[in-house]
Amino acid sequence: MIPRLSLTAPLLFLMTPPAVAEQTNAPEAPKTAVTLKTVAKGLENPWALEFLPDGRMLVTEKAGRLRVVAKDGTLGDPISGVPEVVSENQAGLLDVALAPDYLDSGRIYFSYSEPREGGANATSLARARLVLDGDNGKLEDLSVIFRQEPAFKSFHHFGSRIAFADDGTLFLTTGERNIARQESQNPANTVGKVIHITGDGAAAADNPKIDGWDPKVWSIGHRNVQGAAIDPATGKLWTLEHGPQGGDELNQPEAGKNYGWPIIIYGKEYSGSPVGEGITSKPGLEQPVYYWNPSIATSSLTFYTGDLFPGWKGSILVGALKYMHVQRLVMKDGKVVAQEILADDIGERVRDVKQGPDGAIYLVTDDANGRIVRMAPQ
Repeated sequence: MIPRLSLTAPLLFLMTPPAVAEQTNAPEAPKTAVTLKTVAKGLENPWALEFLPDGRMLVTEKAGRLRVVAKDGTLGDPISGVPEVVSENQAGLLDVALAPDYLDSGRIYFSYSEPREGGANATSLARARLVLDGDNGKLEDLSVIFRQEPAFKSFHHFGSRIAFADDGTLFLTTGERNIARQESQNPANTVGKVIHITGDGAAAADNPKIDGWDPKVWSIGHRNVQGAAIDPATGKLWTLEHGPQGGDELNQPEAGKNYGWPIIIYGKEYSGSPVGEGITSKPGLEQPVYYWNPSIATSSLTFYTGDLFPGWKGSILVGALKYMHVQRLVMKDGKVVAQEILADDIGERVRDVKQGPDGAIYLVTDDANGRIVRMAPQ
């Protein structure tokens, strides 16, 4: 393993990224002057934002509400027809995404903490047709197409990001529920995994064909993946894994591979004691592309493709809950070669990061009076 890099490392590093897989503490990129403007407020712990084709926003609130937010920031009434949601601590109504054929089907997908028998709960994924009447509306033809099994009595680590691949299949991330971390190493279930399914919930055709693996499982050994996006240049999935005390990870999960939790990690237990054997590598277990130590509490990621920030094209934008900012990761040949801290004066936890149709970046803040904030050049 290479030594950690100082933030004052020579800029020559930008031309010669290390050959090893693991990276941390990339050098600082030149600072971008940005301005933050509140677009909407009054949302109760919003979790995810998705732009509708007409530029309005579809937003989830963890308490179980789905709303349309008008371009002027006006909040619509809660959309009716959302199923019962467990809302406590990290549980709630979580991610939302438009179907690739939304313009024709009106269909959306959303993940949530679903109540199960005996007081247990788990991550589920539903699809429904969104019928709008102005900024209000309802869900019709709802069906639950995926249910994480087994369920547990826990209010932690639901994962829950949705990412549609170019072929119309989708990836869904699931957490290991905190109390069941060893299950992330069990490929026969869907706890602590990346799931890859079709739009109707069937196993995707290119999933691993490995004895003992649940057919819907793409990769294993995940703790709590709260960020997921498809690289528009390559069509590959990238994820952000929320580590314990240190060890947040940027990964590019591949089919049939094991990403190590809870065997290897660059962090520690919150008590300060080692996780498991206290090791950071082991044969057969994948290294992260990049990791954070200390942890920034990663929340979401997006690839920048717009024209408003031309120098950002190809960068990954990462939301940070703990440090209340956004990090821009400058990418070169699949490696992080520099990083920039943005929006560090936002004053609230950044839960979701999305590129808008105007090329600006829209941030969702996780707060009882949560906001949608537009980040644009100064």
